[in-house]
Amino acid sequence: MVACALLAGAAGVFAQTAEANPPAELNAALPEARRSGATRLKMWGFDIYDASLWVTPGFRADRWAQRPLALELRYLRNFDGEDIARRSLDEIRRAGPVSETQAVQWMREMRGAFPNVKKGDRLLGVYEPDTGVRFFHNGTATTPIADPQFAQRFFAIWLGAQTSEPAMREALLGK
Repeated sequence: MVACALLAGAAGVFAQTAEANPPAELNAALPEARRSGATRLKMWGFDIYDASLWVTPGFRADRWAQRPLALELRYLRNFDGEDIARRSLDEIRRAGPVSETQAVQWMREMRGAFPNVKKGDRLLGVYEPDTGVRFFHNGTATTPIADPQFAQRFFAIWLGAQTSEPAMREALLGK
């Protein structure tokens, strides 16, 4: 989803651009999901991706980590999966400490979950609070990560109060 190419360090300019229809794999995973918000990440004048947050009934922005949800990223540029994983770990660490042992494990798992992406590709991460996260690349499942702590820290890149992109957070949460 899900992946977080180059989130920190620059002011982003966002626009509501993602489709309002949920992808098939989202319908299968979270049949009652509705789109909460959408935005575009731009950095240094470059379009990076369009993001959509899909939430389930009963979702509350102040308790986002307690309900299943999904984050969809539609890439507007090519990125190497290794770079997506590395940037994701950097963002997770920016928000709070991660032991070296945990970092190595999470990097290994993200390498399996995040393929190289091309312009037009779509990554979807389905957050399951007590289980972990399932990832899909253009509708095909990649490696799931069965670690609830990782899943919450990963989705906090976009949804947590400590995000490096607060305007993106607000747009995704529909505020």
